[in-house]
Amino acid sequence: MIKRKVAIVGAGLTLFRRRQLETPRELAYYATKMALEQAELTPKDVDMVVLGSAPDAFDGVHMKGEYLVDGAAASYKPYTRVYVGGGTGVFTPIAAWWHVASGLADIVLAVAEEKMSPCRPHPQQAFATIWDPILHRPLNPNLVWIFALEMHRYMHVHKIPKEKIALVAVKNKKNALDHPCAQLAADITVEDVLNSEIMVWPVQRLDISPPTDGAAALVLAAEHVARKITDDPVWIEGVGWALDTQHWTNRDLYYPKYVEVAAKMAYKMANITNPPKQIDVAEVYDPFDYKELHHMEGLLLCKKGEAPKLTEEGVTQRDGDLPINPSGGLLGVGNPIAAAGLMKVCEIFWQLRYEAGKRQVKKPVETGLAQAWGDLMQCGTVIVLRR
Repeated sequence: MIKRKVAIVGAGLTLFRRRQLETPRELAYYATKMALEQAELTPKDVDMVVLGSAPDAFDGVHMKGEYLVDGAAASYKPYTRVYVGGGTGVFTPIAAWWHVASGLADIVLAVAEEKMSPCRPHPQQAFATIWDPILHRPLNPNLVWIFALEMHRYMHVHKIPKEKIALVAVKNKKNALDHPCAQLAADITVEDVLNSEIMVWPVQRLDISPPTDGAAALVLAAEHVARKITDDPVWIEGVGWALDTQHWTNRDLYYPKYVEVAAKMAYKMANITNPPKQIDVAEVYDPFDYKELHHMEGLLLCKKGEAPKLTEEGVTQRDGDLPINPSGGLLGVGNPIAAAGLMKVCEIFWQLRYEAGKRQVKKPVETGLAQAWGDLMQCGTVIVLRR
């Protein structure tokens, strides 16, 4: 049984860009430095470090977990690297949470880094060998067309026109105009999305987030330490994760069951029985615009097939009843795969502390959620934060 409460007391985020001049180690350092400075701590105060990072091929460094140790303030400290694809960014603070909640450490640093640009000719190449060698690899798949299958199935089951999905890209890219770290902020229209280059139908260029370099960091502390550090801690109230089968051909892709399982685990811990009413703001994983809608439904923030309607009615805008991705999400801020989810946890931390600046939602906020998704449409990670 968990005995100790855990709080987030500091957060840090680098610029999200493509082909940044900084090395992966330097990106981790800048995010770590910012998080520690907000908490008014130094690396010497940190007991342990958890780092999230995706394939070594992205950074072009073998055993890059070890390579990033000093940049993540982990030299001469117990250190763990976690990786569950795109779900890594939220799983990283979950792993840091259990180190503190269990009593193993009082202060743990959660760092996530990704420098995708060194992977040539395109980051997509890093995933060329993830497929089942017998069933899937002979089809010569890539991630975009696999997700296009999922998007098409979701649209077909609920009879959703492409125009309704494009509203997510419009919203998130516009929200990102207020984000100082954003890579792909823009004031676009539905017509711009529909007229953009077709990647794999129905996925078009403006439906998808960009490859990105970037890093994020959080400082987690046990209750007795957190109350000494700050008068405004943000508590981790619930965590959840789930992994479905890698065989995407065996599942009906219209609904992310793995996200629902992870969400229910987190909600049970946080005593949330009515998510649409009890969650004030959410950062939902949106590498594609349809995924925001897909994940809203998996998170039980609305009924199946209802997310496009809520988006169209403005419910998910910053001034709406249920703001979704007020940061601009991955579509606007950028998508450094392992760091993307941690960016979302940072954003909820800043929202609950009323430190989000122009991104601050209009309604009072007490409880927020961040969620990430990874691997072959199979991994869900969820964290619930509360003031």
